[in-house]
Amino acid sequence: MPLYKLEDFEPSYREIFGGDDVKALELYTEGGVRVGSVADALVDDDGRFRYLVIDTTLDGGNKKILLPIGLAHINYAEKRVFVDGLSKEQVARLPEYHENIVVNEDYENNVRNVYRSPNSQLTSDQGRSSYQAPELYELNAQDQQTIKLYEERLIAHKNRVKAGEVTVGKHIETETAQVSVPLQKERVVIERVTPTTETVVNSQELQFQEGEVARIEVYEETPEIRKETVVREEVRVRKVVDSDTVEAQETVRREELDINTSGNLDVNETNTPRDTAI
Repeated sequence: MPLYKLEDFEPSYREIFGGDDVKALELYTEGGVRVGSVADALVDDDGRFRYLVIDTTLDGGNKKILLPIGLAHINYAEKRVFVDGLSKEQVARLPEYHENIVVNEDYENNVRNVYRSPNSQLTSDQGRSSYQAPELYELNAQDQQTIKLYEERLIAHKNRVKAGEVTVGKHIETETAQVSVPLQKERVVIERVTPTTETVVNSQELQFQEGEVARIEVYEETPEIRKETVVREEVRVRKVVDSDTVEAQETVRREELDINTSGNLDVNETNTPRDTAI
């Protein structure tokens, strides 16, 4: 299982720990002897702390080693990490840790061999080694236990679905149209008038002629009907977006902590970010 540096795994780990930084802690023995300081932490794929990277200062020398998290008791209030009996001999036997070292199974095995008690067992699961060493990873379980409180939350998402479609087209309709055109037509009116007085005409001067004709041209208007195409109306088609808020209501569950004590005990309850206890 690969291990990751704390900041590589979670860049905002300080926010998760409520501003506390495990890298700012000093390492002491239970007897109050300063061993060194925490330089980093290594976590697994699930974010569980596996090792603290310790910059040791025993006997005036500097050496970075890995401390299994089960041997550490973290006290953020005192800004200290306490370790159960880390000896100079163990520091000398531990492989030195460098920034470019890949902590693989062989490296972890060398670290465990220094810390492991004689009662530890080595088991194999389909060719992969898995060390059952509670003294290294679960030693402080009675001092630091984590109970996760869960709650349900409503998560709202939006899906864009097709509600329908509008088709705009055109077709041809026919109708009978009427138009009125005023027309003018000429006609000839012949009036024959009887003189009211008789006029004597000199017969010697009068010459009777046959074939005398009076010619008058008569005109009339005729209708000329034709069709022409014009734009009657323009239709513009566009979309607009209307906004609406849909409210949903569901019953969600939340776990609350019940604390029951027996005997005369002092129990202090503090608020710490969830899922951050080591």
